Amino acid sequence: MSEVKCSPPESLLKFDEPLYIGMEAKTDLSSAKGANKATVSQLDDMLNFMIPPRQWVEESGAWMQHVSKAPATRMDVITLQENLDRRHLERQARETGLCPVREDLYSQAFDELIRQVTMDGAERGLLLLRVRDEIRMTIDAYKTLYDSSVTFGVRKQIQAEQGMNAMENEIALLRNRKKELENKVLELRNTVEVFEKREAETRALEEKKRKEKIAFLKHQGQHLDLFLKQVGGKN
Repeated sequence: MSEVKCSPPESLLKFDEPLYIGMEAKTDLSSAKGANKATVSQLDDMLNFMIPPRQWVEESGAWMQHVSKAPATRMDVITLQENLDRRHLERQARETGLCPVREDLYSQAFDELIRQVTMDGAERGLLLLRVRDEIRMTIDAYKTLYDSSVTFGVRKQIQAEQGMNAMENEIALLRNRKKELENKVLELRNTVEVFEKREAETRALEEKKRKEKIAFLKHQGQHLDLFLKQVGGKN
């Protein structure tokens, strides 16, 4: 039977050689977790608890890989730093701001530091584990707060947009009402002008008639005076 080969996912953590679980484990990998527990030490159990074995499925079948139990050397630390910088460039991680790629790379690097410190001193490793878990909980809390704030902001924006539509509709109604009132005022002014013009014409006509009547009466009075003088002279 030919040797089964695999391509483990890239990681900054140092792992042992991959373990081939088999084709049947493609659908259920949980049964493989306890396969090697009978032969691991207490330190192995601690490492497996702190950094659980990773599992993945390929065409060849299912695989599992435990973190390395080898003590860290100075070269391991230098290699970790070099690999971290290289992965930053390869995956084009942003240097500032929110970046899931940078967050993932630093998480891997921190887990590798936990592994290295744990191999040198279990107590310090457990302390770093508490620090890591606290950081993750804090980040999760900020993510939850961010998601809540985004949801709140979107809801407020929708409400504002709905309120803006209502205000725009009200403004349109008021503008139409204003236009109607302006037309009404113009109509009333035209009516007033017509009445004033008619009233002025009526007054002018009556004034003309009155003057004509006065002139007629004056003319009659003059004729009457003349007539009376003529009659009085005869007597």
